Formats: sequence, C-alpha cells, structure tokens
Amino acid sequence: MAGSLDNSEDLEFSDRPVPRDRRMGRLPLTMAWWSVCSAMFYLVIAASLALAYGTRNAIIGLVLSVLAYAAVNAVLVRHAIRTGLSVSLFSRLLLGRSGAAVATLIFFATAIYYAVFEGSVIAVALREYAGISYPLAALVVAVYSVALIFGSIQNWLDKFNGVLLPFYLLGLVAAVVLAVAEYGYSDAWLNLGPEGGTPAGGWWDCFTAYMGVWILMMFTYDYARFGRPEDARFHAIINFGAPFYAVAFLLNGLVGIFLAASLPTEGGVSEVSVVFALVQLMGVAGLAFVWISQTRINTANYYLAAVNMESFAETAFRLHLPKWVWACVVGAIAYALMLADVFAYILQALAYQGIFVVAWVGIALVHIATDRGAGDADPAQARAVNPAGLGAWLLASGAGLALHFAGGTAASLSAPATFLVAGAAYGALAGRVAARRALS
Repeated sequence: MAGSLDNSEDLEFSDRPVPRDRRMGRLPLTMAWWSVCSAMFYLVIAASLALAYGTRNAIIGLVLSVLAYAAVNAVLVRHAIRTGLSVSLFSRLLLGRSGAAVATLIFFATAIYYAVFEGSVIAVALREYAGISYPLAALVVAVYSVALIFGSIQNWLDKFNGVLLPFYLLGLVAAVVLAVAEYGYSDAWLNLGPEGGTPAGGWWDCFTAYMGVWILMMFTYDYARFGRPEDARFHAIINFGAPFYAVAFLLNGLVGIFLAASLPTEGGVSEVSVVFALVQLMGVAGLAFVWISQTRINTANYYLAAVNMESFAETAFRLHLPKWVWACVVGAIAYALMLADVFAYILQALAYQGIFVVAWVGIALVHIATDRGAGDADPAQARAVNPAGLGAWLLASGAGLALHFAGGTAASLSAPATFLVAGAAYGALAGRVAARRALS
C-alpha cells in the first residue's frame, strides 16, 4: 500500500517500473520538470551561435530545434508513461544488460558534467559578489545541491522548483529591462554575426549544435515515467513538448542574444562573462537570478546523476546502496571537477558522448514504432546482449565519431548521420533477428 512505504524503500524506482499508485499529478510533474528550462547555458549557447553564424541563422536553428525536440519527446513521453520504465530499464530491452550499463554510465557521467558547469557558474557568482574563495564557494554549492535531492522527486523537487519558476522568469525580464535602462536599446542584437558576413547555411550548423544536447531526451524519459496515463497527452504535447522548449531554447536564447549585444563582456561571451555582467548590472538581484537559474537546473542534474549511478552500480556490480549515498558520491565528484581545470576536456567528452546519446534516441524511436508488445517486455528478463540494439548503437556511434573527427562540413553532419544510421541499422538488424526466430 502507498501509505505503508517507509523511508528505506526506493521511491525513485531505479530498478523497477514506477507503479501506477506512485505516479504524479500534472502540476507537480510539470514543476519538477520545468527546473530544466533555466540555465545560463541556454543564454550563452544561443549568443555564441549568433556571433558565429548570425542572429537570423541562430533563430532559425532555435525554432527548428524546438520543433524537433517536441516531435521526438512526444513519442518518448508516451512510451515512458505507458511502461513506467527508466532509461536504464528501457536500455536493457534495447541493448541488453551489458549495453544498458554502458548507456547508464554515459547518462550519469553527462549529468555530472552539466552539474559541474552549472555549479561553477554559481560558485563564480558567489566569489564575485561575496568575495569568498572559489574552493569554498564550490564546496557550498556542492553541499547544498546534494542536500536538495535527498527528498524524492514526488515529494520535494516539484515544490522547490515550482516556487522558484516565477522568480526565474522575473529575473529574465529584469535583466532585459535593466540592460535597456543602463545602456539603451539598440537593434544591433538582430544583426550579430561574424566579420565578413554570415555563412551560407549557418542555420543548419545552429540546428545541429542543439543536437549535441539530446541528453535532454534521456532527461525527459526519466521524468516522464512518473506521469499518469490519463495525463499522457498533456505531458507529450505541453509539459515536455513545444511550450517547454519555446521557453528553454527560444525565450532564453533570444534573451541571451540580446544581452550579448547589450552588456559589456570581457574576453567574449561565455557563462562566466555573462555572470560577471549580470552581477555588475543587477547587484544582489543578479546574484539571486544566477542562483535561482543554476540551482533549478542542478536539481535535475544531481538527481538524474544519482539515480542513474545507483542503477549502474546495481546492474554492473550488483551493489545496492540507498540513493543518498550516490547523491553524496555525485557531489564529491562534481566538487573535485569544479576545482580541476578540466573544462576543455569535459567539452570534448560531452561532444563524444552526445553522439552515443543521439544513437540511443534513434534506436529508441524505431523500437517504440515497431514494438508490437507495446512495451510489455520485462527488463528483468532481458538478455546480456541484444545484438540488434547493441550492434546498431556501436555502428551508428562509430559513424558519428568518424565524421566528428573528420572536421569541417563532415563534423556538422555527425549528429544527424548518427541518428539516421542508428534507426536504419536497428530496424534492419531487429528485423533479421525476428525473422530468424520465426523460422526456428
């Protein structure tokens, strides 16, 4: 019975589907998920793309990304709600137990990397405004970030992020208003671009840049499994759909482009330079805005890193420990990385891991479209290796990495090519496996 669960029971359901009586209502799940819509990263990536390819190309890429993310997540959300599976459990069906362990490893490692980025932004803001040392600021961020995810997604994160959401939106508006009041309005933000003019087809480069963040598809799946079946349409179209990405990508992106053209930033546009500019412009309100934006998204980063690290340990090593232990491990790793000068290496690692994630999404979509069992298979009965899924995953990832290493135009095709190869290869290999079983 729901009321008889004690604190020792796993409320995150990392090793089994989320039961129907543990699903969340529309508003609580929406508030928990919309923590992901706030981050300096969204402002900075749009501004960087506008400077590299032109504002118009960046906006086209943003709009296309909103549509692409909405279309893919509409499929993933419905499947997650129908089955209640996590990314780890679903990956056992797609790749087998061994492949699922690798996919979960990539998932939690990527979540930790993003936690490092976003946590470092808060630490820099604290150092800049409060004058404390960066190591101490980083420790404060790591400790309170871990503490925030001790409560389950059903009982705490929805309320916390629901309270902070309006303050984040007010902070966005305040940043724009104060920038105009301080520096005046100019339409220069509509005409940003590289010296020598915007490159032809720059919109494509902007669109594929956002494919590097398809880890959000895995984020979506792990959150959507808590949705109720009767709310599946709402979550697929609204909560995890175009309205969410219109805020996360388009609204944040437009504000980022405007601020990049309006605020004086030293050394080019980066998360740190934007933080400096906002703190100087808004004072304590700027610090509060940075804290709200980064803390909201870091609840998702830390939560998903801890839950998937727990699942990885159970799958790979049969190691069963409570989530709070893994939350502390995530915090320790994040703190160590925040102190190390590893950002260049982390960016490269994210680029490589992004290819594996895009391949996973391609396989997942084809599996959902062709699975006649409608997700009824039991992950506990999954084979050690699913040759169709694992073969397609490795083949597509290899093709994507080869194009990425080639550089130039080939690199801009790496993510789309990975997606197409993964889907086509899985469809072909799964068909052959099914045919052999039918004959036998």
